[in-house]
Amino acid sequence: MERFLRPIYQEHASDANTLGIILMERTKSNSPVTEDFDGILLIIVQNAEQQWQAKHYEFEDERSAAVHIVTESVLMEWIDTSGYRRAVEWVIYGRVIFDRNEYVYNLKNQLRDFPSEKRDLRKAIEFGKLVKSYSEAKDLYETEEYKDANSKILYSLHYLARLAVIEKGYYPEVTVWSQVKQIDLEVYKLYEEFIESREEIKKRIQLMLLAMDFIISNRAKTSVKHLLEIMGTKEEPWSYVQLKTLPETSPYSLDLTAVISFMVEKGLLVTVKEQTKGIGVYHRKYVVKK
Repeated sequence: MERFLRPIYQEHASDANTLGIILMERTKSNSPVTEDFDGILLIIVQNAEQQWQAKHYEFEDERSAAVHIVTESVLMEWIDTSGYRRAVEWVIYGRVIFDRNEYVYNLKNQLRDFPSEKRDLRKAIEFGKLVKSYSEAKDLYETEEYKDANSKILYSLHYLARLAVIEKGYYPEVTVWSQVKQIDLEVYKLYEEFIESREEIKKRIQLMLLAMDFIISNRAKTSVKHLLEIMGTKEEPWSYVQLKTLPETSPYSLDLTAVISFMVEKGLLVTVKEQTKGIGVYHRKYVVKK
């Protein structure tokens, strides 16, 4: 594999704009990590007109490879917000082909350490998806749309699994349940019970909603630490618009309504009415409960 790719990466290695080159090779016949290619070549550059390029190659021995040329800023966005999860695995597990001034070495160490501020952001992102999916599952259950509720429960369990992995200080991988089985048996057993349950679908969903409400409630305060710290920077109540338009909350802005509603329901936030010009109409604002 490497001999076919050598002319490609050597050209980039000689360019001062290139920070590092990583090779991720297929280790089994069906590999989601390499997106079913025999190899992935990740080339990290400082700047580029096109921030992310991807090219597919096939070689004379019928093996294939994908080459991703990505700027440092885009790669860091993927890492911080789970924008492209496989890229994180390429960095963690891939073999370093070229490393300018130990850039890749330091990046790998950073991913192993998973700094707390980045972890808090990722927890907020996954918690937002979890709460939104869980709320939709409850609504579908109450309207007797059991098959759709069942699907939403599975999505919710997946987000819960990713959250559990992040809480333990790891980046969630594509094979997240393998990780969860090793580090959070409570969440893994919940998933196992749901998919192996012989209860009728209505009863199965009802029991899972109760169990998940308990688990999500227990994890809520630590999961929304990122948002609570933002809201704690001023004494005055926050409007939804103010929170939604902050650059810091943009990675989970689509799920912010669900997060705020859940926080109010669980007593983490208190609502405050602010008079408008309309009689009997108020702006609804939010403040962290003391």
